[in-house]
Amino acid sequence: MQKTPKALRLHIGIFGRRNVGKSSIINKLTHQNISIVSNVAGTTTDAVEKTMEMLPLGPVVFIDTAGIDDIGELGKQRVDKTLKVIDRTDIAIIVCDKDGWDEFENELFKKFQEIKIPTIAVINKTDLKEISQEKFDYIKEKTNSIVKTSAQSDENIIIKIKQELINNVPEEFITPPSVVEGAIEDGENAILVTPIDKEAPKGRLILPEVQVLRELLDKNCQTIVVTEKSLKKALSMTKEPPKIVITDSQAFKEVNDIVPENINLTSFSILFARLKGDLKTFIEGAKTIKELQDGDKILICESCTHHQIADDIGQVKIPNFLRKKTGKNLIFEYYSSHQFAENIKDYKLIIHCGGCMTNRREILSRILKCKNANVPITNYGVTIAYCLGILDRATEMFMK
Repeated sequence: MQKTPKALRLHIGIFGRRNVGKSSIINKLTHQNISIVSNVAGTTTDAVEKTMEMLPLGPVVFIDTAGIDDIGELGKQRVDKTLKVIDRTDIAIIVCDKDGWDEFENELFKKFQEIKIPTIAVINKTDLKEISQEKFDYIKEKTNSIVKTSAQSDENIIIKIKQELINNVPEEFITPPSVVEGAIEDGENAILVTPIDKEAPKGRLILPEVQVLRELLDKNCQTIVVTEKSLKKALSMTKEPPKIVITDSQAFKEVNDIVPENINLTSFSILFARLKGDLKTFIEGAKTIKELQDGDKILICESCTHHQIADDIGQVKIPNFLRKKTGKNLIFEYYSSHQFAENIKDYKLIIHCGGCMTNRREILSRILKCKNANVPITNYGVTIAYCLGILDRATEMFMK
């Protein structure tokens, strides 16, 4: 569990006003001094993350945030960063004290409700003064998931909060989805095509390839891993044709030309489009590529930050695919990591990476923002398949 990628962990965000005890609570939950604790309001100035195993929840990420009521120019920047954490939060904990909820907590709760994030209210510092029944009832009207505690003196604080976390775990973490679900059954054969090019990390495979391979092994599938150069030989050597060939999107054209039509073909990125996002929405987004015109702005989002190479997929290959497909003079802008555009309506299309380095909640939040702004969104693998004219083949097995 300690080696579970951060992107597959349950993300628990801790929010609230300054000096209500958020950092004290996260330190209690993690059994470590993750966040600095002080009586000075505004001690936490940036989001602090801690990955750990919390039984029986399993692998989790706790995120401590700056106070939602911070002031001044720097305070505004801290609040902006806190609000960005919402997009990757699977369960939210709103901490308050005897003063109860005011407009800050209400605004937070409204945001969580809009994107259907389970929310737990933690009333802290009960050792100093109990919250009034009137204020308690007001909070209870918002959420029935309430904990009254003291991070300083309540020995049962972990048990209390953990029980509420268990009660509010999203279904996808109770029964985790499989990245290869619907693509292959237990015991069937598969071929994975993993090009060894400039972007391949030295001495290992990239994370999506590793995760897919591991799931196939868990399903007792006979799996052959090859490069695109040895794919034809691998196909000729197998007595029984594979149920599916899964390729890196960058080798889609060459692999499509080799793999017979009676064998299912898709890409790692398309598998992750299903696992982390909404494949149907991504397909609809890709089909708007034909409507692009000269001067249209395209936003390309990558979950990770990495050194750009000469033939980078996001900075070079995707733009080249689109220019060739449309014949238009398009403008490309880029965001990476947890950054996302505020001015979504400025773009005619948003193209997301496979998302192996971020959690599903963050990608779903971005999809929702795009839908609300009426801006199409798709992802790398779906875009490449569309530009090569093989989108139907690469996705039909999942759309039945």
